Amino acid sequence: MKSNLWQRGWPWLALLLVALGVAWLRYGVIEPGSMAQQCSAGQLPWWCSSRQLLVLGFLHNVYGMAALAATALALLWKRPWLAWLAAALGIVALQLYCFESGALAALVGCLRLLRLQANALTPGGQYRHHQQQVHPQP
Repeated sequence: MKSNLWQRGWPWLALLLVALGVAWLRYGVIEPGSMAQQCSAGQLPWWCSSRQLLVLGFLHNVYGMAALAATALALLWKRPWLAWLAAALGIVALQLYCFESGALAALVGCLRLLRLQANALTPGGQYRHHQQQVHPQP
């Protein structure tokens, strides 16, 4: 029972960790004015190029497009890891200013992951075979 509970719960905990990590990126690296001032000065710290790539990513809607692509794949193929990826990229897109596509990807990814987990809980074919047989007499 505990193993089954852990298998269903770890993707949701991982999504929470993704949300916390991206929130740290947004509020700790991208938004602070002091970080922007350090990167506009003559001597650039080593992390300024990474910060600039993050900013260019949301300016060109890269995170939103990646989230929508993962969402389309999650809808085409019934794989829990694809549903998780769509939800995770949706959370990343939401946090990094790609609201519309991020919200859609996060919602569809979470719902798809939940549906796949619920389908895995239904009883398997061990009893269905016997129920489908027709007996001539009761």
